Amino acid sequence: MEIKRKNKVSLGMLFLFTLLLNLVLSPVKVDAAETGQNYTIATDVTFAPFEFQDEDGNYIGIDVDILTAIAEDQGFEFELRPMNFSAGLQALESNQVDGMIAAMSITPEREEAFDFSDPYFDAGPVMAIREDNDEINGYEDLDGKTVAVKVGTTGAELAAELQEDYDFEINQFEDSAGMYEDVVARHSDAVIEDYPVMAYAIQQGLELSFPTNPEEGDSYGFAVNKGANPELIEMFNAGLVNIRENGTYEEIVQTYLGDSVQPGQSLGFFGLLQNNFGNLMSGLGRTLVLTLISFAIALVAGTIIGLFSATPSKVLNVIADLYVTVLRGIPLIVLAFFMYFTVPQLLGIQITAFMAGVVTLSLNTTAYIAEQVRGGIAAVEKGQLEAARSLGLPYGVSMRKVVLPQAIKIMIPSLINQLVITLKDTSILSVIGIVELTQTGRIIIARSYQSGPMWIIVALIYLIIITLLTKLSNLIERRLVAND
Repeated sequence: MEIKRKNKVSLGMLFLFTLLLNLVLSPVKVDAAETGQNYTIATDVTFAPFEFQDEDGNYIGIDVDILTAIAEDQGFEFELRPMNFSAGLQALESNQVDGMIAAMSITPEREEAFDFSDPYFDAGPVMAIREDNDEINGYEDLDGKTVAVKVGTTGAELAAELQEDYDFEINQFEDSAGMYEDVVARHSDAVIEDYPVMAYAIQQGLELSFPTNPEEGDSYGFAVNKGANPELIEMFNAGLVNIRENGTYEEIVQTYLGDSVQPGQSLGFFGLLQNNFGNLMSGLGRTLVLTLISFAIALVAGTIIGLFSATPSKVLNVIADLYVTVLRGIPLIVLAFFMYFTVPQLLGIQITAFMAGVVTLSLNTTAYIAEQVRGGIAAVEKGQLEAARSLGLPYGVSMRKVVLPQAIKIMIPSLINQLVITLKDTSILSVIGIVELTQTGRIIIARSYQSGPMWIIVALIYLIIITLLTKLSNLIERRLVAND
């Protein structure tokens, strides 16, 4: 009894710890005033120099600094919600965020769905190639080649237009750093992106060059959903006028695009790890919190549904089979989008990205644990249950006292394996704005343009955690065998 009591206390402490850690690692809130309205703003934090994260974990860039200056001028507060560009558009359309600032071009198509502020920056797309590529000198040389673009951007639109005249393939990416690296790694021959972004990347050491001049520019605007938050657009426009007049706007632009901008330095493996250790540990913390909370919920729910499969009741069998079939048949990324974008629209509510992530992982993991519970029970000889029933024990007592203890020993390795899978599945949740370990790596790459060393670091962190979980599984299994 004392051991069980200690285990309950330990589980309680673990639950409290995860809740506290979640509070510590909540999305970044940028305070512009002590009072006033607080807004949630979506942004793409892998789009330097407009939005990215510095080595201290602060969100900076032309867009972020402009929004911060306007918030200070107009007396409102905002919280940044980092996610990829296309997911940000979906979040804005489903009212999961109040606004979006992500170097977003004002186009007639987008104006049908969103309300835009006055333009705050003009830029046009440009094509870039590897520095050592002497085969491409213009668009006409793209025949038979591959061009990398970012989903939903004007660069992607330009590539689609060029594809009507030239025979080339398009590789689509969710972040800028990914498509740059695709070109450097020779998987794509060219990339089309907004000129200031590409120029900044080259200035920071990316080995690309421009064979053509930039196209005619589009205007960037701050966006809200159609008919929503008109006061936010008004404050943005009024603040933009003020920061242009007092010189703040020009100072911000020169900070990132002026002649005084220092080129980036290659830090190498250990330098990259040392400079970003805190950010990586924060990302790991979010990963562990999501994993532990989701798995704990799924363990309870999965056990219940697994027991449904093992009962003589046909109705409960059908319920369990239906749940497992549906949830295992839906890809996790689709489920994440459904929970975060579709459910709020259907129910007229708002849910946080963290809550949507926990629900997504829990629903998915529950289906697999249910099957593991069913399989564990099925692995116990039927004679065990029959013998217990013949002694006059009710079905429920027979399952609880005789079958389940044996089934649990059989299930331990597969449950630990499922915990490892859930840990790795958290990386998918970056699509709805959760900055877990993998997304943290992407953000660092967007700033440093050192994808090789960073992905090795992220892989090693996952490897260490998963190895520890595997050792734990082996230890538990040995102790259970020793107690037989």
